[in-house]
Amino acid sequence: MGLKENLNHISRRDLFRVAGRYGMSSTLLAAGGFGGAMSLANLASAAESTYDKRYAKPAKHTLKFGASGFNAQNLLIERAGALEFARDLESRTDGEIRIEFIGNNQICGQTSCVEKTQQGIVDIYAASTQNSAGGAPYLNVLDYAYMFPGRASQYHFLYSPESQRILREPLEKRHGLKFLFSHCELRGIQLGLGWQDKPTVTKLEQLFGTKNRVTGTQLGRIAMQALNLNPVPVAWEETLDGLKQGLNGAETLASAVAYANMAPVVSQSVDLKFFCGTEHTSMSASVFDGLEGYLQDAVMESSYWAQTHVQAANEAALVKTVGHSDPQMPGTIFAENNVRNAFLADDQIKMAEEMCSPEFQPQLWEQWRERLNGWAGGIDTYQEIYDSGRQVPADMKPENVEPRRWWKS
Repeated sequence: MGLKENLNHISRRDLFRVAGRYGMSSTLLAAGGFGGAMSLANLASAAESTYDKRYAKPAKHTLKFGASGFNAQNLLIERAGALEFARDLESRTDGEIRIEFIGNNQICGQTSCVEKTQQGIVDIYAASTQNSAGGAPYLNVLDYAYMFPGRASQYHFLYSPESQRILREPLEKRHGLKFLFSHCELRGIQLGLGWQDKPTVTKLEQLFGTKNRVTGTQLGRIAMQALNLNPVPVAWEETLDGLKQGLNGAETLASAVAYANMAPVVSQSVDLKFFCGTEHTSMSASVFDGLEGYLQDAVMESSYWAQTHVQAANEAALVKTVGHSDPQMPGTIFAENNVRNAFLADDQIKMAEEMCSPEFQPQLWEQWRERLNGWAGGIDTYQEIYDSGRQVPADMKPENVEPRRWWKS
């Protein structure tokens, strides 16, 4: 049985039948614990057991978690940690905090979850920082081009006390959001079917002049314009149609192509690594502040646990589930959909860096850099994150980064 069939073994109708009895959150939390095929009977049994545990006593706080387009199935592809966090927090607090998990774009989508959290419609959300940057512009601070040389440096920064000072505190102060944890990848250009019969991209110049979808990030557009990649703002939910209707490609990350069922319309995944792809989970700061101290501690510990889980699980999923490796593993989503990986040589990545990064093209970034520095209290946001990310070797395996509780110096 292929991976896709494994994940789709339970029909939506069956899922809703079980959810009708035990609630959608209990059903999704139960389903998220399965690593492969599951039968309807297995799911119902797990949902019942999950429900019984969750409702063993009344909750002190019920928190709504708007998880954009995520669900128990696609969170096994892009390991963003949302369900693991919810499950661990409920268990850690013995049910005093109960999470109402609402995914599948039912309460909010990639660009709207951040605003609905700020408005108090949801308490916690999961979406990419790039798509959330429209509603919380300080999140652009992660999107300077080539600030991170690899995924290890991204994880290192998120675990470091520097992330409190440079990322988390300004975000909370300016936008009322508590950044909890994130998955880490670097973005590339995912080319549509028009590139199926063309040779695998090996040179940066082969991409010049192409028209590509861009997320909500303002800084990502600066990099794309400098690289002659003609950014076209397209909502995440409309990207699939955009690739079918004339876009050459889309700026996004490999696991997003896989989880969002875009692999059938993508022919080459060009690993440009030019800025962050960070599918993060944040919480309303006022909701967090309203929790008792010991429950606040539990939220932080569950965030730390989810961060360590994501670090290991997404690295494994990129190779074993998505197919983002060379050679590619058979049975992966990319292999089954004939998506070729285009891993560019170091000289091509260096060329891209020299064309668009703040280190080599500071004038392109001046306006946003000044704005972000002001919001952060006058520090040089780019330079400080750049330096933090280089405290680990550029070729370090991401799974080898030492986890730290970032809020403890």
